Amino acid sequence: MNKINILKSNDDYKRLAKFIINENYSHHQPDDKFSELKIQLLYNEELSYKRNSTVYAIEDYHHDLIGTIRVLKWNYLDTLPIEKIFQINPLHFLEENSQANIWHIGRFAIKKNQGILPLKKLITLAISKVCDNKGNIAFAECDARLLKILFLMDINPKVIGNPKHHLGSETFPILLTYEDLERFLFKNKYLINSDNEELFFCHQHGKNRVLEQNNTNYSFA
Repeated sequence: MNKINILKSNDDYKRLAKFIINENYSHHQPDDKFSELKIQLLYNEELSYKRNSTVYAIEDYHHDLIGTIRVLKWNYLDTLPIEKIFQINPLHFLEENSQANIWHIGRFAIKKNQGILPLKKLITLAISKVCDNKGNIAFAECDARLLKILFLMDINPKVIGNPKHHLGSETFPILLTYEDLERFLFKNKYLINSDNEELFFCHQHGKNRVLEQNNTNYSFA
């Protein structure tokens, strides 16, 4: 039985950093050495975002990570990954005098052979936060394989720059609009709707367990 938790402690963030580095390089460069420096840098960056972000993690009954995603509401002060990696200014994509918010979605990784359901659940949870206000936009750095999957899921991300090699793979900067995300959320909110009250309680009171579901064996590719 798998469950989705919200990661909160520094120890959880250390586990997140190890998981992201290990899974990215095992998917794309299995011979790459496991780097403690890469883990520490990622860990430090996520700690700097912690106050304004939520990290969802699917765990098995041993509390081993199966999948993760982080959604960050930009405070207009921190430097977002899309700025660091691609030198893209997020403000250029916000309409003048807009009251909408800018979000960043990142730290998305899933173990091999887990199927499509964990992917859709994590993306749905992240998108549900972005879509709390009409007109919101989100940025992400997306590898080529996941980019194809997003199009197949009818999210239709906008590629806004040339790709770079990042975390072991060819990575594209993408923009996600409210309209595209809302459409996906409408089709997939059933994945989290039955646990909306528990999810709200988790955000407000620090409860860790959000929902429990069985995984499928559908191919993640």
